[in-house]
Order: sequence, then C-alpha cells, then structure tokens
Amino acid sequence: MAKPNDLSKPLVALDHDSTLVCVIEMSGTSWLVAATVPGVDRRPLQKLPVNPARLLAQVERWRQEAARAGRPITRTVVAYESGRDGFWLARLLQGHGIEVYVIHASSVAVSREQRRAKTDRLDTEMLMRALLGWLRSEPGHCRMVAIPTVAQEDARRPGRERDGLIVERTRLTNTIKAELALWGIQGFKPGLRKAAEHLEALRTVEGEPLPPNTLARLHRLLERRSLISEQIKTIELAAAQAVERDPTGPNALVLLLAQIKGIGMETAQMLVHEVLSRNLRDRRAVARYAGLTGTPDESGSKRREKGIGKAGNPRVRRGLIQLAWRFLMFQPDAPLVRWYRDRTAGGKGAIRKTMIVALARKLLIALWSYATAGVMPEGVVLKAG
Repeated sequence: MAKPNDLSKPLVALDHDSTLVCVIEMSGTSWLVAATVPGVDRRPLQKLPVNPARLLAQVERWRQEAARAGRPITRTVVAYESGRDGFWLARLLQGHGIEVYVIHASSVAVSREQRRAKTDRLDTEMLMRALLGWLRSEPGHCRMVAIPTVAQEDARRPGRERDGLIVERTRLTNTIKAELALWGIQGFKPGLRKAAEHLEALRTVEGEPLPPNTLARLHRLLERRSLISEQIKTIELAAAQAVERDPTGPNALVLLLAQIKGIGMETAQMLVHEVLSRNLRDRRAVARYAGLTGTPDESGSKRREKGIGKAGNPRVRRGLIQLAWRFLMFQPDAPLVRWYRDRTAGGKGAIRKTMIVALARKLLIALWSYATAGVMPEGVVLKAG
C-alpha cells in the first residue's frame, strides 16, 4: 500500500534547467528573497517590503530573466521558515500556482561555533542549501511543515485559546493565594461562586481585616478570574454546539473518541484537530509528532537515554500524559493499563512517571489506529448511553 505524502521528500524530481527556486527570510518590516535562476550564474538577492504583490512581481521578473537566457520555467518553488507569520503567505502563493513549502525552523542545521555570524543574507544562503538538498531527495537537510487549510487552522483556535485561558486562570489563582499568604491567611478558595463576598470576612493572624489596598487588589484579581472562567465556559459551549450542528468530517471523529470512557469532549477535539487529522506516515511519525520518542546519547562505549525528545507538539504531549493518568482510573481492565501496572508494580514515583510516558505513547498510537483504520483499542470500555 502506498504511503501518504508526509513531506519527507518531494514528489517530483528536481530539474535545475527549468525550476526557479526561491527562499524568503521574513521579518516584521521586510522580506529578503534569494533565488536560483536557471541560466543565470549569479544568485540574485532582493529586499522587498512586506507585500505579496511585490513578491509575485519579483518572481515573474526572474521567470522572464530565465526565459531570456534560454531556460523557460516550468516549475516555481518558494519556501520560507515557519514562524510568527504562519501560513497565510503559503496559501496565497499556492493560489497563484506556485509550489510552496514551509521549512521547520528547528530542522535546519546551523554552525556550532560559539559566536557564529547571523545575518539575513547568511540565513537565506542556509535556507537555499537546505531547500535544494531536500528537493534533490537527499536526507537530513530539513523537514517541511504541512500547510493547513483556513478551516483546519481555524478549528484549532478555540482549543488553543482555552489552554491559554486556563494557564492565565491558574496564574491568577496562585497570585490570590500568595497575596493572602502574606497576611497569614490559608485555605481561601478563589473558585467559589461567592468568593468575593468571603473576602470581607477574612481576618489576618492579628485578627484585623485586610488592609484596603490589598482588599481592592484581591477584588480586581477575582473579577479578572471570574471573567476568564466565563470565557472558558463560552468557548467550551460554542465548541460543543459546533460539533452538534455538523457531526461530519473531523467532528464525527470527535464524537467517536468522546464515546470512550475517560476521554472528554475537549480532549477529543484536541486530539483530532492537533494530531489525528494530520496525514502522518506511520506509528513512528505519530509518536515523533507528539515528542514522545526517546533521545539516545551514544558515543563509543557510552550508552544512555536523555529522555523523551519533546520536539513535537507540546499541547498533544501534555494532553496525552494527562489522558494516560485518567486512563488508569477509567479503564482499569484494559490491556494497556495492565501492561503499565505489571511494569510499575512495587516501583516508586520515578519509574511510574517514566512508564506513564510510555503508556501515553502507546495510547496515542492505539487512538491513531482507531481513527485511521477503525481498530478499537482492545479492552476499552465505552460510556454508558
């Protein structure tokens, strides 16, 4: 069976005589564009404003220059590093019939000198070497990032916004507790509905009410925390309603995963939109995308592991480790849980934490097989009703 195109190598062989290759070093104020033009000995370098129209016009001028040199262009390749600008430019160029790639920023090898020179010009040369090597199907030059559609990118926004709001709410909760600890007050629960009313009744260790400035600050912190909690509820409700309105496509897979005991709607949406809807090659690629693969350190007779790679999607990795702990509670009879308990029986905290990562990796692969091939993980219990 043919493997999916996972961007590990190009689908078309590189013809240097008819392919215009361009790379873009992007910044907030300008773009530095370098090109390899067939029939032209020099390597042109052009600084452009952040304007797609100017970029398209420059690409067209290089095409005409190659045609005048007797090398008509049949293929145009443009690439840039992934980063703050996202994928809007890639989608725009694809709409103009240009072959676009987004290079994974951490996959390009750089000099290991202690003080290496770094300029936009040198960066374009480095990107061009990596891109040409990848176009020639030579391994190890760089890796490409899959370019999502507008719908795919937009579908990830609610979950990522929710994650950020939860982090902000936790920070506010810790700030409130730390502020109260300054006055010797313990046990206050900012998450209560009437927490603001309880502030007036709090007393310091001396039996005095809280000072006015501290009390005002705590009220403001609780208001911000309450606002964030309302926003989280709004996002969760809107996401659930979106799945109910259109139970097809990715949402069908969300509903399918949410039927498994221990997987909630938010976790199911995170798994589908962040990893399971991607065109990953095999189980190794799935585990590598989540950053749950090992990092060997071998040299001569030295053999050791430096832990998991953490080079993948951190949201998937965090969510899967949390899901693995829940899986132990909600699926106690599943073979995966028994596998974990057999290897941690009598072990202390360190071995349990190490093995929970292995369980998370196995669980991700099992859910990926369920999503792609319909193979239900063995012994998994579904929710009642």
